Amino acid sequence: MTSTAQAPQPGARTAHPEHLGHVIFIAAAAAMGGFLFGYDSAVINGAVEAIRSRYDIGSATLAQVIAIALIGCAIGAATAGRIADRIGRIRCMQISAVLFTVSAVGSALPFALWDLAFWRIIGGFAIGMASVIGPAYIAEVSPAAYRGRLGSFQQAAIVIGIAVSQLVNWGILNAADGDQRGQLLGVEAWQVMLGVMVIPAVLYGLLSFAIPESPRFLLSIGKRERAREVLREVEGDKVDLNARVVEIEHAMKSEHKSTFKDLLGGGFFFKPIVWIGIGLSVFQQFVGINVAFYYSSTLWQSVGVDPTESFLYSFTTSIINIVGTVIAMIFVDRIGRKPLALIGSVGMALGLALEAWAFSYHLVDGKLPATPGWVALVAAHVFVLFFALSWGVVVWVFLGEMFPNKIRAAALGVAASAQWIANWAITASFPSLADWNLSGTYVIYAIFATLSIPFVLKFVKETKGKALEEMG
Repeated sequence: MTSTAQAPQPGARTAHPEHLGHVIFIAAAAAMGGFLFGYDSAVINGAVEAIRSRYDIGSATLAQVIAIALIGCAIGAATAGRIADRIGRIRCMQISAVLFTVSAVGSALPFALWDLAFWRIIGGFAIGMASVIGPAYIAEVSPAAYRGRLGSFQQAAIVIGIAVSQLVNWGILNAADGDQRGQLLGVEAWQVMLGVMVIPAVLYGLLSFAIPESPRFLLSIGKRERAREVLREVEGDKVDLNARVVEIEHAMKSEHKSTFKDLLGGGFFFKPIVWIGIGLSVFQQFVGINVAFYYSSTLWQSVGVDPTESFLYSFTTSIINIVGTVIAMIFVDRIGRKPLALIGSVGMALGLALEAWAFSYHLVDGKLPATPGWVALVAAHVFVLFFALSWGVVVWVFLGEMFPNKIRAAALGVAASAQWIANWAITASFPSLADWNLSGTYVIYAIFATLSIPFVLKFVKETKGKALEEMG
């Protein structure tokens, strides 16, 4: 449908539907890194018990092997912003795709436990890069009116990657007659699970050649005409391109390559806005969401669920995750980021409290009693649903939007690194905490979900509808 409105003046935020399809393709291609992020993060769920058996290791060592990828994630996230400012967003995506591919092959064919751990660190570095580059790139190429929904593509891709990994794991497990260590294609089933990631990794690399570089990066290296072409692609001919270029260049004039030093200030080491970003990242992880994706099969088996059914529950949880993410994508630009976060916090606190109650019951014949068992299963899905429709999406959208231009890349890197360190802390501690007291562990997660409510109310500002150049 053609608009008859006058061409927008500088700073206008009109979006043109005739270009939306192309912008959606660009955002979806960039979000393929998020798909790999989700796939690589969750695929290990299907291999946990096989790795424990093959290498004859205890819970503490197993947890370190599972969690060690997150160290790579933190390093990748911390360095991706600087790398992107030097060589561009697209080159970063291509490097990430290569690392995902190498990690998948190495993880599928390890010759020792340390070797497996090494390849998981490499994959983690790729995840960390994708976690930073994806939302930053999408925010930079998206028209402001659609930026929230397009920004949520990253989380949508992550949850689809998680679901696909669980579906693939379930299919491979059935092909191996329910045995994670059963022979399949000349190797054990769990190795096939880890190796399949080569396929989406190669696709990500190919898609990166089909999308344009960020106009902001192009302007930063003096490619003004190419930046105009990209802006025309994503914002349309009716936008005053010269005004948009001038607007972006004006915002960049006061900028320099953001560094860690730029984030320092205030009375507590970092500037307040950086701490708010770190807080969002930490709360997102401290509610224990990744326990549901790294350990769900092991968790359900520990309370008496059949292994095959435990894989099925992992998949249904992933489907609920997708449903919640779609809900968030619909409402993130309608009701805003902050209200969604608050709704999610309340729902997560309730779900986690119910799980804590259910797991407080003693096992009977190796299983939870019927009522607590069903409550645990339903509450787990409620928790994932409310996380997905809120914090799973809005944190990534916030991190892509909330920082001033002059510190965006570095601040996003620090906040994402904090997220991965928090993720590591939860992932590495869960097996030992579960051995100590499974119910108590979920009480801790419920407390963090509850504390996130006053944090959002007091410190987090709404970014809905604001241009990146307006953040300050």
